[in-house]
Amino acid sequence: MGLTLPGEQPPASGAEHPDHGSLDPADNRTRSSVITARAAHTFEPVGRSVAAARAFVRDTLQGWGSGDVVDDAVVLTSELVTNAVVHAGTAAEVVCLRSGDGVRIEVSDRYPEREIPLQSSGVSMGSPDREGGRGLQLCAALASRWGVEYSPAHKHVWFRLDLPERQVGTRTAGPSVSTELLPLADERVRVAVIQIDSEGAVSAWNDDAQELFGYPAKQIIGKPLTDYAAWPHTPGTSTGIAEALRLSRWEGSYGIRAADGRVVPVYASHLRVRDPQGEPSTVCLLVRDDERAVLATPQRGAAPESGHRADGQGTDPFETFIGSPAPDDLDGLLQRTVERSRDMLDGDAAFLLLATDDETELEVRATTGLPSARQRFARVPVDTGSGRYGTARMPAVHEDLSAVPGAVPLLNGTGMRSVVTVPLKVEGRLTGSLGVAAEGAGRYSNEEALRLQFAADRIALAVESARLGELERLRRGSLSFLVEASDLLAGTLDRDQTLALMAQMTVPTLATWCAVYTIVDTASEPYLSYVLHEDEERIDGLKALLGRIDPPEPVPTPGARIWPAPARAAHEAALEASVRSLDDEPHHLGSGIGSTLTTAASVGGETVVLPLVARNRVIGMLVLGKPSEDHFRQENLELAEDLSRRAALALDNSRLYSERMAISQSLQRSLLPPDMPEVPGVEVEVIYRAAGEGNEVGGDFYDLFAIPDGAYGFAIGDVCGTGPEAAAVTGLARHALRLLAREGYSGPAVLERLNNAILDEGERSRFLTLLYGELRPQEDGSALLKVVCAGHPLPLRLRQDGSVEAAAEPQPLLGVMDDLELYEQTVRLEPGDVLLCVTDGITERREGSRMLGDDGLAEVLKGCTGLTAGAVAARVMRAVERFAADSPSDDMAILTMRVPEPQRN
Repeated sequence: MGLTLPGEQPPASGAEHPDHGSLDPADNRTRSSVITARAAHTFEPVGRSVAAARAFVRDTLQGWGSGDVVDDAVVLTSELVTNAVVHAGTAAEVVCLRSGDGVRIEVSDRYPEREIPLQSSGVSMGSPDREGGRGLQLCAALASRWGVEYSPAHKHVWFRLDLPERQVGTRTAGPSVSTELLPLADERVRVAVIQIDSEGAVSAWNDDAQELFGYPAKQIIGKPLTDYAAWPHTPGTSTGIAEALRLSRWEGSYGIRAADGRVVPVYASHLRVRDPQGEPSTVCLLVRDDERAVLATPQRGAAPESGHRADGQGTDPFETFIGSPAPDDLDGLLQRTVERSRDMLDGDAAFLLLATDDETELEVRATTGLPSARQRFARVPVDTGSGRYGTARMPAVHEDLSAVPGAVPLLNGTGMRSVVTVPLKVEGRLTGSLGVAAEGAGRYSNEEALRLQFAADRIALAVESARLGELERLRRGSLSFLVEASDLLAGTLDRDQTLALMAQMTVPTLATWCAVYTIVDTASEPYLSYVLHEDEERIDGLKALLGRIDPPEPVPTPGARIWPAPARAAHEAALEASVRSLDDEPHHLGSGIGSTLTTAASVGGETVVLPLVARNRVIGMLVLGKPSEDHFRQENLELAEDLSRRAALALDNSRLYSERMAISQSLQRSLLPPDMPEVPGVEVEVIYRAAGEGNEVGGDFYDLFAIPDGAYGFAIGDVCGTGPEAAAVTGLARHALRLLAREGYSGPAVLERLNNAILDEGERSRFLTLLYGELRPQEDGSALLKVVCAGHPLPLRLRQDGSVEAAAEPQPLLGVMDDLELYEQTVRLEPGDVLLCVTDGITERREGSRMLGDDGLAEVLKGCTGLTAGAVAARVMRAVERFAADSPSDDMAILTMRVPEPQRN
């Protein structure tokens, strides 16, 4: 039976699952709700499935072209799948459905517990600070519609996200105008003619395109035009360049990144055509943005001043100024605003800046007639003083900027002389500043300021509403970004991989290039550890440039701070290279300075430094940079600051892990014996495998060392258990054996004293099985052994005739009883004989209910007649590994000794 939630229509009677034939049976929208695409995947109940589900939804929606709702869909899917696979512990099935007006995501699990409040119950859905249970709260906040359905075996949660309607625009014809009113153009207007094939690649590129952007045709033909786009979405619409190229007819502004790294703002007119074979392509005409009148569709005529249509119906003052249809996104609204303002006051340029939340800074968001790419997202303070907008809170007219330099910083160096600026206010709060400028002095008076203020009042509320909507989308996208970043950073403890992840998450999402400096300790200087650029060919030049300048100061103060050194160094390097190239041969001129100029262009924009602070210590700096004249958005800097905190903790964790791993491995290596001595007349071979990842020493151990009177002590033992505790007893046993044996004690005396030392450890003591012996090579070519086997697997002796027998008798193990009475046994190895000593990790190797055992080991040894000591050890280890498919769970050690046969002449 389905359960109805707040804000949702009840499902059809008797339905146990949503109707896959429609996104929402209760939705009566006019746009199509017929399912046009479906994708589904089932995820296992493991933690990594959450990240896999996010990637599945993101890839599916982006593949459908539904990028507007990807971030919300990813956040909701993450919460719902987490509830299923982590908290409920069941598999989760995710289904994505698309229709003409929206997408629907369905998440099903096998834990149908009814904890969802009824519509009128008034039960709280829990604290948002809880680890789980936030999925339905997020659905209520983000989704257009959502619901939950139950069956006896399943719980089924779905949510729907509506896609925004996109306006393509309408063409109109303009009236005839007198010659003096025609727009001014340069002596030579260049129109780039570019053709884009059905795959989005450039197929034609004329001479004007090469002149405007600096790329020769042979360099750019065959490459996607989107690779050279400077802005992620086209200003003026919510349509990206890739989408605009697929429309039948489109006009608008965007930026093309030129060969020298600068961004060229252009106005474009696109027309979709077919060739005689029916293949589609797009013809693009592009001019400089300040020459848009060459291509732009004529403006509509002004509405009647009375604010009423000719038919007597009322007209919205906003539409009277901005035109209809109004753009449905912030960039489009701002761009349309500055264009209308410029035309209204017959200006040469116009600009619009938006205020930060605290009204202390203004950020450039839209311009026309100015180098918009250079100024986009630049920020200036609002207060009075040089380089500040002191008049941002009230209308102001500057008849001649040359008399008050710095009054409007945005216009510095642009040639503009007169300007009028007015504030955009909503309920008394400053939200932005709108200005129109002209190249001539004295062009504007208070009358123009009043007209512009009326226009600003008409669009202020719409701008603020669109700005808040953009901030909400950015914050949702930031949440999705940080969720995925946290997963990636938490998934590794490798320092180098953490550095690479930090850089790859910021480039190109937040910055054009990135550098990571690390600090080992408070006495160390910052070290350049990683450099990344969105263009891989520029990484080496960028690394070399940063290597020539002093690193940024490691300041623990949170937040991003400007670092001008890279841009200054890049400019100086480009200037020096240009001077040096003056004496070069002409054919060396371009190649000599090309790399330096390219690097200077890529580093010449805004550069910021964020401290990496972990556990109250600065462990490094994250440096983010933009190409020439570009600036960071404040929202991106806030996101980068949040990312830097997570990255700093991950980097410090990887450092601590590496240090502890190095200490652990160093201590473990100290427990292993040094190089094995050469025993005259006896072959000796050892194979040692410690159980557990990262372990070099465990509970098993071996040793071979010289003792007085030309003899050699040897041992192989097994401490109860594995890991560090067992390794500690291993070190005690090995060092005690060497010390006691070299003092001249016999085998039983050595083991009895070792037994007392183990018992003295108290609660830390461990049981120990040990095979200890003394080896004395004889003049007749044999070897005499005295052996004590204290609870250890018995050594096996392989004779030349292939027979195998035990070479000792079992005696009590160590670490159990106070008083031990041990004895030693004598074994003589004749030429060709082999003595095999192993730990129980060899004999207890299991496959299901089968175990290798002593008998199985003896059978393996019987086939080793005539082999060297090394070959015997290798064959035994190979047989043990092949006995079972699973990895060994116990330590294993093999010690073989063989008396070689005398060589015959």
